[in-house]
Amino acid sequence: MPHAPAPHRIAVAAYSKLPESVTEAAAISAFLKERGVDAVHGTLDDAHLRKRVKAGDFDLFITVGGDGTMLRASHLCAPYGLPILGINTGRLGFLMQVERGEWRAAIEQLFNGEFWTESRMMLRAEHLRSGDSLGNWHALNEAVVCRGAAVRPVRLSASLDGRLLTTYVADGLIASTPTGSTAYALASGGPILPPELRNILLIPIAPHLSVDRAVVLSEGTSVSILVKEGEAVLSVDGQIPVGLAENDVVDIRAGDYAAQFIRFGDPGYFYRNLTAHMNQNPSIGLPR
Repeated sequence: MPHAPAPHRIAVAAYSKLPESVTEAAAISAFLKERGVDAVHGTLDDAHLRKRVKAGDFDLFITVGGDGTMLRASHLCAPYGLPILGINTGRLGFLMQVERGEWRAAIEQLFNGEFWTESRMMLRAEHLRSGDSLGNWHALNEAVVCRGAAVRPVRLSASLDGRLLTTYVADGLIASTPTGSTAYALASGGPILPPELRNILLIPIAPHLSVDRAVVLSEGTSVSILVKEGEAVLSVDGQIPVGLAENDVVDIRAGDYAAQFIRFGDPGYFYRNLTAHMNQNPSIGLPR
């Protein structure tokens, strides 16, 4: 694998609600400065830091936290093609490759050019009412149309490239990226997809006497979800839900841009990371 050029303008950001991550971010920034790197640190909700990202002031964004922090960093950085290196100080870290005690060695690899950039598909979800767009969002994990406060199923129809697939009576329907296949989709019984794919995964949530299997769509296929009956909401990557009315449509397709992650070693890291997280039952008898 050819060596990549090392970054020299680096932002280090942590999630403000994780104090240990904020402390770690400051330590990483200090370490970088000792090496003569132009580095700044802050939190993901730091308005000045966000403005500098949008202005193109950095060539690497180091984020410190858990998978939720990585999602927030992706929403910020992906539109500008800014690569992200995740340092895991959270619980699971499906999206992370570098653990808390490993970042110094990882940074040494980074400056030796011993890394590669992984591109991960994002989704674009658009909320339509009577043909008018009420908003659009990008997701790294998933867009979910599901029941709201009322504890009863909703009736949703799904169409692929304008052709009806089926109608669901369920708690909801998940449209997931391959990255999101290890998140809500996995908890709902969906398959795990390799992160380099560009396919949308559809998974019903608690379907009642309707299709109860996940469907992997062909690359480039879009899905439109119509709210036929019931109180429903749209949630994108777990953000604050948006209320949907009956006959509203959520149009979901591949995003306008992808998230870029810094990786080390071979692409098999995904499967090693996956099995390490899945082997949590002590009866399996494997080391954690």
